[in-house]
Amino acid sequence: MLIRWAFAAAVALAPLGAAAGAAAGAEVPRRVVSINLCTDQLAMALAAPGQLLSVSALAHDPRTSLMAEQAGDFPANHGRAEEIYLMRPDLVLASTFTTPATLSMLRRLNVPVVTFEPEVSLDGITASILQMGDALGRADQAAAMARDFRRDLAALRRAAGDDAPVAATWAANGYMTGTRTLSSDVLRAAGFSLLAERLGLEVGAMIPLELLLMADPDAVVVGPSGSAPARADDVVHHPALARSGAERIEVDDREWICGLPAVLDLARELGSTRARLSGQTGEPSR
Repeated sequence: MLIRWAFAAAVALAPLGAAAGAAAGAEVPRRVVSINLCTDQLAMALAAPGQLLSVSALAHDPRTSLMAEQAGDFPANHGRAEEIYLMRPDLVLASTFTTPATLSMLRRLNVPVVTFEPEVSLDGITASILQMGDALGRADQAAAMARDFRRDLAALRRAAGDDAPVAATWAANGYMTGTRTLSSDVLRAAGFSLLAERLGLEVGAMIPLELLLMADPDAVVVGPSGSAPARADDVVHHPALARSGAERIEVDDREWICGLPAVLDLARELGSTRARLSGQTGEPSR
């Protein structure tokens, strides 16, 4: 009750319409709080020792985070404006999809907030790295990371070759991701062509199993088989799909849900699978 009263009083006294970032000015932030899974991980990769104060609870969960072990060094938050304000941050890192009420409240309290767009392409990761470097006052470190990322991405794309087996993503309720997604761009960089592109899907849609089978892709990308059972997943394990002859590739969502440099590790693994499929068929892609 006392915490809520203190927070309410602070809101009442805070000037309305304060510009985000005005309090911090050009100074390097020293008490940074991240409230989004993707900004959590990018900040952990770039922040100076002692600079990052807290990351979201999702970053601590190995089911959703690639950096759950590293996240153990930071207290978890649940993205609520009250708890964030009481941490006295001089910078909050969030997504453009973070709850608008939370962002609005923090800005009203003169807490600087920087938001990041979700990644839909590998090329966009470079911009996010540089944006994070600017936000943290770590521009030199971010530039080096971005340079290494661009170099490794270019090498990956050069190695993809001309033979591009057809891959389809397939998830609960028959959902297929569209072409304007990070997962699709990772598959393209690995040397696959996309069934979604042939079907004209930009943002994804529910696809009947019959349509998937008639399209006859070379590979079907699904989540790990150890996931919690649910009726929505029945279509992913349908016997007809197992008999189709398509290569089943399991990818954990946490590996490409965020635009991190580590996503290239997944792309390399997928590239090895693509090379094996190309060698097996010995035919031009369909």
